[in-house]
Amino acid sequence: MTDPVTRAADVLKGHRASIDRLDAILVFTLGERFKHTQAVGKLKAEHDLPPSDPNREADQIARLEDLAKEADLDPEFAKKFLNFIIAEVIQHHKKHQS
Repeated sequence: MTDPVTRAADVLKGHRASIDRLDAILVFTLGERFKHTQAVGKLKAEHDLPPSDPNREADQIARLEDLAKEADLDPEFAKKFLNFIIAEVIQHHKKHQS
């Protein structure tokens, strides 16, 4: 039988491996998301639409807060995270406008 420290190190190793896999999923998911938002930005620029859509953004934030609650994630963290993403997307859309 192994000692408690060795068992803890094995459990820690398993958690870290899961975290690393989840980080990869997040990065690839964000990459895919930004491919779509880039296409939206180009479309908006081609049709002289504003880079920001406050109603859509508010709906998305409310939707994400609900999803966060279901996922047992702090809704305020989820809101801050989505606001960060939205700000990046708007900057990309503004670049397409110029």
